[in-house]
Amino acid sequence: MDATAAATPFSTLIRTASHEQHTEAETSSFMSDLLGGRLGVDAYTRYTEQLWFVYRALEEGAQALRGDRVAGPFIRAELMRTAELERDLAHLRGADWREGLEPLPATAAYAARVAECARDWPAGYVAHHYTRYLGDLSGGQIIRDKAERTWGFARKGDGVRFYVFEGISNPASFKRDYRELLDAVDADDLEKQRVVDECKRAFALNTAVFRELGEVFPLSA
Repeated sequence: MDATAAATPFSTLIRTASHEQHTEAETSSFMSDLLGGRLGVDAYTRYTEQLWFVYRALEEGAQALRGDRVAGPFIRAELMRTAELERDLAHLRGADWREGLEPLPATAAYAARVAECARDWPAGYVAHHYTRYLGDLSGGQIIRDKAERTWGFARKGDGVRFYVFEGISNPASFKRDYRELLDAVDADDLEKQRVVDECKRAFALNTAVFRELGEVFPLSA
C-alpha cells in the first residue's frame, strides 16, 4: 500500500477499489432483466433462494466472531437477514420451502468462501460483511421497490422482507457509522490491502451467481 493509500480512509479505499466489480454486478444481464420486469416471479424466487445460502453462511459464522477485535464491532443484530429471507421463501415457495432447495454451483462456492473467512480470517469476513449489508441498505432498496411493483408484493411485506431493516430507522446515519467502523478497523496496511482484495473477490463471487442465474433464466430472443 503506497503513502497515498495509507493516508486515505479505509472505507474510501474499499469503495473505490471495488467500484468496477460493483458496477459489473449491478449491470449483469440477469439483474437488468429482473429489474426491467422482463423476468417472472420464479426468477426472483430463485434469486432469493441463492441469497439464503449466502446469508446463512454469513450469519452462522457471525456468532463466533462477536468477541473478535477486528470483526466483532460489525456484528449487529439489526442487520441479520436469515429470518427475513425464510419468511420471504415461505411466502414465495410455501411452507415446505426447504424441500429440494439447492444452491447453484456459484452460490455454493460463494457461501463456502464466506464460511471459510468466518472460520479462519475475521478481517476477510469483514470484506464479505461490507459488500453484502451495505449493498442491501443501498441498491437493495431499488430491488424491493421494483419487486413490489412488478409482482404485487405488499409494501415492505412478505416476499420483500429481506430488504426491510426494521431495526434501522436512519439508513444514511447507519452507513456513516459503519464506514467509521471500517476506518477504525484494527489492521495494518498490508492486511487492509488483503481486505480490499477480498472485497473484489466477494463482488466476483456475487457476479458469478448472477451469471449462472442468467443461464437458468435466459430471455427468449
